[in-house]
Amino acid sequence: MSIQEAQDQVDQWIKTYGVRYFSELTNMTILTEEVGELARIMARTYGDQSFKKSDLGKDLGDEMADVLWVLICLANQTGINLTEALEKNIAKKTERDKDRHRQNSKLS
Repeated sequence: MSIQEAQDQVDQWIKTYGVRYFSELTNMTILTEEVGELARIMARTYGDQSFKKSDLGKDLGDEMADVLWVLICLANQTGINLTEALEKNIAKKTERDKDRHRQNSKLS
């Protein structure tokens, strides 16, 4: 699935099942909540925290998909074409950082 297809599919789902998009501010808050849930699983899987019973059974991929879903909702609501935005962002990073990371002795 392309990024544009994902944006279209989320939009169709919202129009079919979700009635309407939540407000942009509500979705921004939901995005923050979803990133927190992802961070919780990351901290317990790859960090020093141990799992709580309530964390067991959480799926890392599903948590990432939740973040992506809400991000796509926000893009749709604000008229952002994520394909174009990502392409511009990659070009920006390439120009800005083309030598920086290779010259970083910490990464050797």
